[in-house]
Amino acid sequence: MALRLDPVRLFIADDVGVGKTIKALLIARELIDRGEVRRMAVLCPPYLCDQWEKELREKFNLEAVVIRSSTLGRLERHKPAHLSLYEHYPIQVISIDWVKSDRNKYQFLQFCPELVIVDEAHGAAEADPRNRKQQQRHQLLREIAQDERRHLILLTATPHSGVEGAFRSLLGLLRPEFRELDMGSLTEAQRAELARHFVQRTRKDIEQDWEEGRCFPERISVDVTYALSAKYRELFDRTYEFCSEIVQSGEGLEERKRRVRYWGALALLRAVMSSPAAAVAALEKRAGAPELGEEEPDFGPFIFEPTDELVDDEAPTPPIEEAEATLPESDRRRLRRLARMARELLHSEEDTKLTACVETVRSLLQEGFHPIIWCRYVATAEYVGEALRHALKVAPSGLTGDGVQVTVITGRIGEEERRMRIEAIDPEGPRVLVATDCLSEGINLQEKFTAVLHYDLPWNPNRLEQREGRVDRYGQTAAKVKAVRFFGRDNPVDGAVIDVLLDKAREIHRALGTYVPVPEESESVMEAIFNSLFLRGRDRLQGLQLPLFEENVALQAFHRRWELDAERERTNRTRFAQRALKPEEVRRELEGVDRVLGDPDAVREFVLSAAQRLGLSVRRDPKDADVFLIDVSEESLRTLPDPIRVTRQRILSELAHPSPVAPQGSPFGADRRSPTWRVSFVSPTPEGAEYLGRNHRFVTALARYLLEEALTKGKDAVASRCGVMRTRAVDTLTALLLLRVRYLVEIPERVPLLSEEVLVMGYHSLSDEEDPWLDDDEALRLLAEAKPDANIPFAEKRELVEMVLEEIGAWGGDGQVWGAGHPLQARIRARIGGRAKELEESHKRIRKAVSLRVRELRVLPQFPPDLLGLLVLQPVVRP
Repeated sequence: MALRLDPVRLFIADDVGVGKTIKALLIARELIDRGEVRRMAVLCPPYLCDQWEKELREKFNLEAVVIRSSTLGRLERHKPAHLSLYEHYPIQVISIDWVKSDRNKYQFLQFCPELVIVDEAHGAAEADPRNRKQQQRHQLLREIAQDERRHLILLTATPHSGVEGAFRSLLGLLRPEFRELDMGSLTEAQRAELARHFVQRTRKDIEQDWEEGRCFPERISVDVTYALSAKYRELFDRTYEFCSEIVQSGEGLEERKRRVRYWGALALLRAVMSSPAAAVAALEKRAGAPELGEEEPDFGPFIFEPTDELVDDEAPTPPIEEAEATLPESDRRRLRRLARMARELLHSEEDTKLTACVETVRSLLQEGFHPIIWCRYVATAEYVGEALRHALKVAPSGLTGDGVQVTVITGRIGEEERRMRIEAIDPEGPRVLVATDCLSEGINLQEKFTAVLHYDLPWNPNRLEQREGRVDRYGQTAAKVKAVRFFGRDNPVDGAVIDVLLDKAREIHRALGTYVPVPEESESVMEAIFNSLFLRGRDRLQGLQLPLFEENVALQAFHRRWELDAERERTNRTRFAQRALKPEEVRRELEGVDRVLGDPDAVREFVLSAAQRLGLSVRRDPKDADVFLIDVSEESLRTLPDPIRVTRQRILSELAHPSPVAPQGSPFGADRRSPTWRVSFVSPTPEGAEYLGRNHRFVTALARYLLEEALTKGKDAVASRCGVMRTRAVDTLTALLLLRVRYLVEIPERVPLLSEEVLVMGYHSLSDEEDPWLDDDEALRLLAEAKPDANIPFAEKRELVEMVLEEIGAWGGDGQVWGAGHPLQARIRARIGGRAKELEESHKRIRKAVSLRVRELRVLPQFPPDLLGLLVLQPVVRP
């Protein structure tokens, strides 16, 4: 789709976890390799910067710099004074919230790269003017898009928030006329034109084109409930009564104070139901009642989880403090008594929520899952983590080892330390991660975890999907993942959230096959629900209160709106699932590329063979046939040639001393000092292993070293350029030529691009045949599969090589295939000319001649080619 647009203006709105990042970077890498793009920038939320840098480096061998306030000084010191950051560093990952400000954006716009990728683009849609942050992002993107020649790729799993104007504002970045589209009544011509730029696929759409089995795990969703103990029930009852009273008594206050009391009551109730630790943190660590200002503060982020922002996971102290300022001293004393009751529950058997969680985690571990426990507040996460460490010191029944690894990560920990803690988790042993929503975006967790448990139910279904999407995504090697909704069956607050939001989200997902974002007014609806709970009285809070919800007019309207959004989403995904794409056409082009560059099997064979020749110890992991263990100890590295050792030491150094500009994540077992490097050549990659593809810098370093050494050292090189083999694979003397061929790719109005590839050609030597040349597939097969079946004296080898060199007219000592007048030269030149025509047609076919420039594209072979290698196959004399 991208290559058929000029410029590339593409909106990728696929489901969560199906590889939008990889798709965008495949396009970027292709444009860079074609010479159409020299510089690119990724604009993303600050918490995603390091993840983008890691994907660029590990999967595409593109060295990016992260540009944000914390890296600015260092980057400035390492560039020439006369160049801006955006001119000097070709691959950039930039915090959109840093660059959107007036102080920073003008220089970026002045030197903006030719390609810009925008992640989480829904957060940059046109918004209410009061949302200044989002408006600044949108204005930045509009100015970027004004350059009609700039390539622009937008990414989001939630393109439509339910506000039609916001969605059209994003489409308008692709083409201005899209801003005026009426999505409810598109003409066929409008739909077809938009479909060239917009793609929205579900997992089902992708799996229909996937012929090698499932590419996503099966998600098993279950509910686990607990009952409050007598003491926890008493704490809840007293908290609820207190909250209800201050909300009801505040009805007569001015609007500002009435709202503050409501927010304080909601914050207190949510903290108490999260954990006794969160209740203590919210009630005991207050700075005292503050002075109330004139304007009502925005306490929403302390209570609800916004979809497109990271959640503040600290205790909701500010709204409680503000509410306290409106209360008499008698009510403040009641708050202190609630704090004492919460403290008495800490780590006691009366905390049945914690006890039930521990047992559920034990069960998940025994089933072979590695769970993430999601908590709302820092205090809760630390409390749960401490309890799990104590309870799981001895591995649960059925597991072996010294215990279970329990790691706790919250928003109090910096981004770099979060990554280091994740990397330090041993993928070989049982493990549990306890985290707040600071990890629900930005760090891929599917390599080490296979289940989630929502210790605190989110009050936003979108956040629920983001949490579960950390493990249920492309790259998950487990066949099944488990998602546990964990809630109190006698807790009316959990009941309200489940009935109003989470069950409705699940119902829509089952019907549609994907999640539909909750409408924007969800917070106001939930406020109305909770306000009703407070005002109705304690006697109305038994069970899940279905009658109460059924009579709520606002709730009914809200659900109808959500259903309409789901129907609109169903229609759009049907229209823009891009079923016109033909997987067989893509496969044909991909197979052609793999024949030249090598598929994963070829990469594996190359690395293993090169390692053997260089004396680098590589062995297969006895526990996983797809994983190989490379010895990277100091002793082993000492025997390697300098270029390979420097490359390996550089990666080791980055692991030991990660840069704040470019944090690293390559696995070296559980310990960074481990002398064993776990690698794999398959994708999705087994957990704990690093993927070695043909773009990986270790692979490219091996290839570059072996080629350059062969060209300069001759007979002393590790890899010989000439060889002779006596084999049963042929019946007549056969020569295989390894030719490096160059082409000039000419596109009008652009600088010509010089490209090269290696061709394998074979022919029957000393043959009287009219056409002694082998077809390409047969030549490749012999090169890959021919095995020596008998010894041959060195003198005879030398004689055969010299004979073939003279036969093809290449005997000149510099490796070039000589003049066109030689008998075999015509065939070589004709084959290269035919290959150039094939490449030209492939370029035009892929791009569908989108412009006059492409229609006039020419691929011109450059003669003479280089003769890189020669293999002579001599048949075994049969008795």
